[in-house]
Amino acid sequence: MMFQPGLMKGKKILVTGGGTGLGRAMASDFLRLGADIAICGRRGAVVRQTADEMMKEFGGTVSAHEVDIRDAAGVEHMVEEIFASGPLTGLINNAAGNFISPTEALSPRGFDAVANIVMHGTFYVTQAVGKRWVAGGWKQGDPMRSVMSIVVTWVENGGPYVVPSAMSKSAIVGMTRSLATEWARYGIRLNAVGPGEIPTEGMSKRLNPGEEPGARTKKVNPMGRIGEMKELQNLATFLMSDGCDWLNGQVIYMDGAQYMATGGNFYELRQWSKEQWQAARDAIEGQNKKDRAQRTA
Repeated sequence: MMFQPGLMKGKKILVTGGGTGLGRAMASDFLRLGADIAICGRRGAVVRQTADEMMKEFGGTVSAHEVDIRDAAGVEHMVEEIFASGPLTGLINNAAGNFISPTEALSPRGFDAVANIVMHGTFYVTQAVGKRWVAGGWKQGDPMRSVMSIVVTWVENGGPYVVPSAMSKSAIVGMTRSLATEWARYGIRLNAVGPGEIPTEGMSKRLNPGEEPGARTKKVNPMGRIGEMKELQNLATFLMSDGCDWLNGQVIYMDGAQYMATGGNFYELRQWSKEQWQAARDAIEGQNKKDRAQRTA
């Protein structure tokens, strides 16, 4: 075990998109290490079930919040509700949306579906939390407050066939670096993590439709494998703990050096036929319908 039990005791961390996938994994590990957790997502039934399951497994406190982070007023209401029972000490910007598509085939609605969640939503949550931290005051020697945002490796070298994500995640890197300098004097630090492929249902179905999760990555990754959830949990815990407060404004890529070796993006999809793209669109729409059904259940 890398970290001692109780390491995160006294922390209160909000994880957006915390009901499933990477968000759930990070939130669970923070809870296991003693933090109080808030999770949010558009599918209320999912985040409530996740909160119950996490508390049953690890104990502690997990509050669940149904919110669409594209809605600034809804975000403001959620954050006010969370702070009413005590201020947050940390924020994980994890909620995202993405899918593969030839850029010329994108509709404005398709572009906005990604940009409004990833860029606008991330800013809304970060600002709502950050302005309360600023107003609450801070002095040297007090514990710092931390924001960690999930980005992607292709902010470094471009993302063909995922242009809305590449643009929006690049904006998050810009926010991270800008606010790291603007808010440091308020005891707030911001960093970002760009993980390589760590398969989850939502990501795998929209970025690798019809394929075995990790199949392509294993062929081209210098380490010959995909990432493990525990590796992301460990890195997130390090960044959100108090062990290295001078680490600020950084983007850490964790992908086994894949983006340096091969680009780590979807350039190879230029070889796809019209039939392959149609099959991918059908698979993505099937996953979208499944998610919509869960939101309205």
